[in-house]
Amino acid sequence: MLLQIPEDDPAFLELLTQIARAQGLQRKFEKAHQTLNQVERRLGEVVSRPKIRYLLERGRVFGSSGQPEQARPCFEQALEYAQKLSEDFYAVDAQHMLALIAPPEQSLELNLQAIRMADSSEQEKARGWLGSLYNNTGWSYHKLGNYAAALEIFEKAEAWQRSKGRVYETRIAKWCVARTLRSLGLVEEALSKQMALKHEWEAEGVEKDGFVFEEIGECLLLLNRAEESRRYFSKAYEILARDEWLVEQEPDRVARLKLLGY
Repeated sequence: MLLQIPEDDPAFLELLTQIARAQGLQRKFEKAHQTLNQVERRLGEVVSRPKIRYLLERGRVFGSSGQPEQARPCFEQALEYAQKLSEDFYAVDAQHMLALIAPPEQSLELNLQAIRMADSSEQEKARGWLGSLYNNTGWSYHKLGNYAAALEIFEKAEAWQRSKGRVYETRIAKWCVARTLRSLGLVEEALSKQMALKHEWEAEGVEKDGFVFEEIGECLLLLNRAEESRRYFSKAYEILARDEWLVEQEPDRVARLKLLGY
């Protein structure tokens, strides 16, 4: 006998928000909004966790579909409600989303605020945001051209992820460290770290990483090893040309990989 779940059940509403999130990640933005409309109709006036999660996902769909101005009030309201209910995890989530849609100069301060929020929380789940926040803050520094500060916080991210035993996330942090070393002109060191990453996933037989291939190619090109770089750019293009988000957001980058690889 199947149980009938009330349509206003909080757990059911939260589930719908996460279905919408999955639809957004698949770039099915219209479907995601339709799913969130179902949640909105059932929320009522009371501030609640389902309402916070609804606002977060509505904002994410707007942000992912290139509508940051419509996303911002969703995240601001989610932040206000989460702080009111002492839902620190969702408060940090809202703050970090505000940073993601902000211009670089504003994004840095918003990310630093998110780090302070997570670091000062007594809720362990909220502190779990720190690895991602270090990464985001590193890119804020990088976009502003402050590569030394970016390197410092990327190294902090790597240490944090390693301390949590997160292998995949640690590799991402290592990649960010190496990418920043290239920006600092330390190309040989950057290449060494990217080659070490390549050997890591080859040894474990995990999926090849097009971004590692891309960086190896860039380093080799800077070291006047253009012929050697071509095969890495080619491999990078084969993988990254299948990345729908990258093709849409950075078409020139993908075209460059093709040009340099063939």
